[in-house]
Amino acid sequence: MEPVLVTGAAGGRDGSTGRHLTAQLLGRGIPVRALVHRDDHRAHLLRALGAQVVVGDLRDLAFVRTAMTGVRGAYFTYPVIDGLLDAVGAFAVAAREAELPRVVAVSQLAAGPQALTPRMRQHWVAEQILDWADIGAIHLRAAVFHENLARIADTGGGEGLSLPMGPETTELPLVAASDVARVAAGLLSDPTLDVDPVLLLTGDVVSIGSAARALGRTYHDTDPDTWHRWALEFYGSPHAAEHLSKLWEIFRLLGEGTGLYQVTPSIEKYGGHPPITLSDFAIHRPAPH
Repeated sequence: MEPVLVTGAAGGRDGSTGRHLTAQLLGRGIPVRALVHRDDHRAHLLRALGAQVVVGDLRDLAFVRTAMTGVRGAYFTYPVIDGLLDAVGAFAVAAREAELPRVVAVSQLAAGPQALTPRMRQHWVAEQILDWADIGAIHLRAAVFHENLARIADTGGGEGLSLPMGPETTELPLVAASDVARVAAGLLSDPTLDVDPVLLLTGDVVSIGSAARALGRTYHDTDPDTWHRWALEFYGSPHAAEHLSKLWEIFRLLGEGTGLYQVTPSIEKYGGHPPITLSDFAIHRPAPH
């Protein structure tokens, strides 16, 4: 059986959908070619699971062409750093040349040409590039990952969760990375499924105060400039700091009870499992280091 190419397979600290997807596909008996940026202990773990690991830069067209050879489908994800459009351009060219019937790509919930964060606008452009390549692209517009929020809670110090989101009643759409991966696994396992090209993935909608309590913290509203300075140091990426600062601003301005966010049926329909709530995620996640 031809493998599925999974990018981001090593996983990062704020979602790791590629790592989840690799394990899920292998669990279904589907071979995986796992693309990683560095050959470190995470790559060794992927090999132990049974994945074929290839090491290289997703922005390098020659490398991606080689990695794409002989695969049945592919999954695209890219961390919140510079280089998204370079990577998706190389990926789209290689996937078109390989005549792939299906590609699944992670996008963001409010991606659009007029979106309020640069990253969301870039994701919309990435969607257009993949669509133009005519490779059966399906875009998973995911809400804020449980893992991202939990990481901030774990590193904020003390018992607090400090974010510039206004009152504790401010609503927040969330999703588990494993649920995003589960949807991708369902779509890549059966490329004949008739699926809308854009799927919204929200697994839980909670207030930021409730989210903090689920993670064992107390929410504290923070000055946006102060949080942005903290984020620059914490993430080490102006790109990530700017995106997240703008994201929290959007939620703060929308406030509570907007009705804009709802749990979406796509997770259970294509992932075969009800979405994981933040409370369930918090109960079962590993203890922070």
